Amino acid sequence: MQKTPADRILMLLKMRGEVTAAQVATELLITKEGARKHLLNLANQGLIESYARSEGIGRPSTYYCLSALGLSKFPDSHADITVQLLQSIKQLLGENALDLLITDRETKVYQRYKNALSGMETLEKKLDMMATKRTEEGYMAEWKKEAESYLFIENHCPICAAATECQGFCRSELHNFQQLIGPSYTINRIEYIIEDGTRCTYRITEKK
Repeated sequence: MQKTPADRILMLLKMRGEVTAAQVATELLITKEGARKHLLNLANQGLIESYARSEGIGRPSTYYCLSALGLSKFPDSHADITVQLLQSIKQLLGENALDLLITDRETKVYQRYKNALSGMETLEKKLDMMATKRTEEGYMAEWKKEAESYLFIENHCPICAAATECQGFCRSELHNFQQLIGPSYTINRIEYIIEDGTRCTYRITEKK
């Protein structure tokens, strides 16, 4: 089914975190006035919020981001049942059983990604494949170069409820990323969805 301009703007905001009307116009190939009209409609529905930011000389620029209602348009998969199952495991079998479950998942995920990355020697090729795999799994992943480091960005977390209930899932994923990228690089999480971030972002820096 073809996405409406409103759907595309919401997706753009989810991917970028914030945008201006000019950026929306460029992405959707429409006029700035048309972009402003769509953004105003979304704001009136409570799906987005706007704020002004001064960027040097001249008038402040207006930026738009998703509201809490807008973020709810990208739901966690089967969130309630997942949380209930995790709580039951802890109550009936104890924390050790939950740790074993996370470790087992970590091992299986690592092996799957290791196989996908087989033969890829450069970091950028690895990041391309990891972004593709993570996007297939619902993380809306991308990467970009920033000065002397790389940013690996996950714009959505399909297991957010599970990760909030048990942060062992997040530690497990960070550990896997470090193993997959290799010992020549340091990886630090600098944005975190479960700590009120709009996305999870990892900074990857080559060790000197």
